[in-house]
Amino acid sequence: MNELPSISFQKAASIREYQEKKLSDLLGYLQTHSVYYKKLFADHNINISEISSIDDLQKIPPTEKEHLQQKNDEFLCVAKNKIIEYTATSGTVGSPVTIALTENDLQRLSYNEYSSFVCASGTSEDIYQLMLTLDRQFMAGMAYYSGIRKLGAGVVRVGPGVPSLQWETIERLKPTAIVAVPSFIVKLIQYAEDNGIDINQSSVRKAICIGENIRSEDLELNILGKRITDKWNIQLFSTYASTEMQTAFTECEAGKGGHLNPELLIVELLDEDGNVVTNGQPGEVTITTLGVEGMPLLRYKTGDICKAYTEPCSCGRQTLRLSPVIGRKKQMIKYKGTTLFAPALFEIIYKIDAIKEYVVEVYSNEIGTDEVLLYIVAENNLEETHNKIKAYLQARLRVTPHIKYIDADTMQQKQFPDGVRKPVKFVDKR
Repeated sequence: MNELPSISFQKAASIREYQEKKLSDLLGYLQTHSVYYKKLFADHNINISEISSIDDLQKIPPTEKEHLQQKNDEFLCVAKNKIIEYTATSGTVGSPVTIALTENDLQRLSYNEYSSFVCASGTSEDIYQLMLTLDRQFMAGMAYYSGIRKLGAGVVRVGPGVPSLQWETIERLKPTAIVAVPSFIVKLIQYAEDNGIDINQSSVRKAICIGENIRSEDLELNILGKRITDKWNIQLFSTYASTEMQTAFTECEAGKGGHLNPELLIVELLDEDGNVVTNGQPGEVTITTLGVEGMPLLRYKTGDICKAYTEPCSCGRQTLRLSPVIGRKKQMIKYKGTTLFAPALFEIIYKIDAIKEYVVEVYSNEIGTDEVLLYIVAENNLEETHNKIKAYLQARLRVTPHIKYIDADTMQQKQFPDGVRKPVKFVDKR
């Protein structure tokens, strides 16, 4: 098995020195190969030789998602015949973005996930059951698969959904870990309860949770995380990643935030004015990729709002850690004087047992302010249930969103329009 990279365990000063050397390499590479950044440097009279530290990055205007959407080809730094894989973002906010990878980028991706699985107590003795798509240009599925192979562990590619097939495979192949969306793990538990499966007698001991928060801002398990662990005695590891950064933040056993792989990424958290926030304050995750060959990014604003923690972790790593995503910059809702981010609203909804599935839709009314419509599949059609849901939302939000009850088939169409690979829980029509 490959040895765990040591840089994460070095002192913060050594990590910073390493990153600044890699930053210098990146700037030279962009100046030579990137149409977009070459023009950016020229338009803003940026002399890359004067960018010698991470603090100097403030002299460079950030890259926005719209730039990547509108000028996608200008970010490509290699000839088309060097591209091995074309991946794409899920398009959760705006149109999908294509990210092209070379063979070196694929190796980097594999290394990233290998490091992440090691961080989440993975070893070559593990068998991971992948409960997610590996097609539809989905980078993460491919990354998990290649990272597990690099780890030397076993991998079972079952794909998303179908709880009956997942349990049949668990019983037959005895995986020690699963990689899944947390809300799907809840469905696995429900299926097991309905079919007499003793989940705590299964081989599964841990879950790598993707795509949804299982922790609150204070890094304690949220309602979704507790709903899993209250019934299933497994350890949950939270992750955060995006296609654009080609890197993941993964928790260690301490569960105190996702660890940065510092050899792969520089992270800044910026406030509304573009300034770096103080430690522990929320800011927009802004990333600079290190070691990417095909489509490297410089000061790319992800739109995700997180907090960063820089004190050493009990696991021995000295790296920056990120909180769960507090919200997305473009998903902030101002509803009747109350400011909400989608994850906070989801957390409230998860506490209502009477709600089985949901989609939150935000739109502008005739005077230009936000309205919230909540599509719900309820556990039954009793008036008592409807009153209970409304009362709880009113108590927690201080305002009541519009509610529309729909059946399970209609909800399936809303959550998976046009064959999207991840369930859509938030629709912004503003």
